[in-house]
Order: sequence, then C-alpha cells, then structure tokens
Amino acid sequence: MLAVVGDLVEDIIIWPDGPMQRGTDNRVQIFRTRGGSAANVAAFAAPRHPTRFIGCVGEDAIGESLAQQLGAHGVDVRVQHRGATGTIVILIEPDGERTMLPSRGAVTLLDDVDPSWAEDVELLHVPAYSFDGSPLRDSAEALIGEVRARGGLISIDASSTHVIQNLGASSFLRYISAVRPDFFIANDDEAAELGLLDSGGAADILRENPGTTFVLKAGPRPTRVIRHEMSPVVVDVTPIDDILDSTGAGDAFAAGFLSGFLQTGDLTASCEAGHAVAAAVLRSPGATAAPAGDAIIAEH
Repeated sequence: MLAVVGDLVEDIIIWPDGPMQRGTDNRVQIFRTRGGSAANVAAFAAPRHPTRFIGCVGEDAIGESLAQQLGAHGVDVRVQHRGATGTIVILIEPDGERTMLPSRGAVTLLDDVDPSWAEDVELLHVPAYSFDGSPLRDSAEALIGEVRARGGLISIDASSTHVIQNLGASSFLRYISAVRPDFFIANDDEAAELGLLDSGGAADILRENPGTTFVLKAGPRPTRVIRHEMSPVVVDVTPIDDILDSTGAGDAFAAGFLSGFLQTGDLTASCEAGHAVAAAVLRSPGATAAPAGDAIIAEH
C-alpha cells in the first residue's frame, strides 16, 4: 500500500485564449477539477498500485464531492471534515506553465490521525506542502513516525520553491536530514534553491543524508537519481511536443515513480514509469489525464 498525506482541494484551471488584457474582459476556458498535490499523486498511483489518501476537506458539498471523485479512481480515501474546502485558481500561460493562487482552507486542519490509517503502508509520500501549516504538519510527522515504526519507507517531495523559501533553504535541509526520508523528489528550480545543482553543495547534502535517494527532475532533460556513494542513474525523457498544461505533472511523475519502485525496486524503470504518467498529464487540463472535453468547462 502506498499512502499519501496532504492536500485535497478544488482546482479552477484558467486557459486564456490569448494574451491577458488588463482591465477588461478576456475570453478563457475554465476547467474545475479535483486537485491538491497529495490527492493528485494518489489518483495517478491508484490504477498502478493500492493507494490510500489521508487528508482533511471542508464540511461542505464540495469536500464530499472531491472525496468521492478521488475514491472513483480506486483510492482508499481517509478524510476528516472541518471548516471549508480549499480552492486553487491556476492561470495557464501559452507555453503550458502555470501560476497558482491557493486558498488551502481545511487542508491544514488535519489533526489527531487514527494510527490505524498507517496499517499496511509500504511507503508514505509527503509533499512538503504538508509541512507548511499546523496541525497538518504535526499529523504528517506523526504518520511518518508510525509508518517508519511499522517498517515502511518515506518519500518527500519538495513541492515548490515557495515552500522552501517560506521555511528557509537551510532550515528546510535540516528538517529533511532530521526526517531521513528514503526518497526526496525535486524539480530543477527546487533543487537549485536547495543547492543540489551545485556539485559542491550536492556532495555536502548527499554526505549529510546517506540514507536518502534524491530524484531530480529537469523537465525535458534527463532525470538524475543520486545518492551518497552510489553512481548516478540518468534516465532520458521522451520528447513531448504538444504540451498544454503542466499542472500536476510533477505529482504524476511521483505517482509513477513510487508505484513503479514498489512493484520493481528498479530506479531506472521507476523513472520511466514516472515520465510516462507525467506525459499524459501534460496533454490535459489540470491534474488529469483525460481529454479536455471530459472536464467541466465554462467559457467567458
């Protein structure tokens, strides 16, 4: 069982038909989808490996609907209900890059998690968003301890440069060293923020975290898997020329990589699985792998 703890929110994806014109109407396509980094990973992983989601949504119809949508993907959904469900507005640029405007709502209210939710968990994945806000952070840390005590593995995703900057790069690295994850996943921007792209800085970080395998994504460039006293594993990415929306692509990679590792234990095959899941998401709106026509669309 792969478990993921963190955000489950509503994503509102905005695709402008052209350059945004300030101070007037702009014709756009709007897609409402289930979102949240942790929920995205769970949804993409569930068809590939038994997966559980742990989080908090609001005491409202949206929260109930999002939990049901996640369950429809085959996810074992374990949620608490407090406050109001969170929303993220995501503005997509012509090249597929996205800017996110989050209001996390109930996400950070996850508290006093039932230890039984950690049963049968082989690997717990924790987006770093889950360390940004309490009591969610305390709950994530408790789950890490529970899963590790049961012999499970721990994976952490850097999540975003904003999270790293909010916590401070040095403090963030000290925190990772204290948690001692088995896997740490980051993209180029996040790795640069932490000093992992500098050969000297990377060597120091690897030496200080000898039990952690660092999985460094670089968009269309090869993914590198590095670890103290291990030869790097370099895995090419198949080119994609029809990218529409990068939302959720990093979560999709994590889902493919982690489910692949639990099935094969092979780092190269796991990266290839991550690339394949991410490729499907890059061609669809938001954190989905469905054609645009399958999403709820409103045009203005």
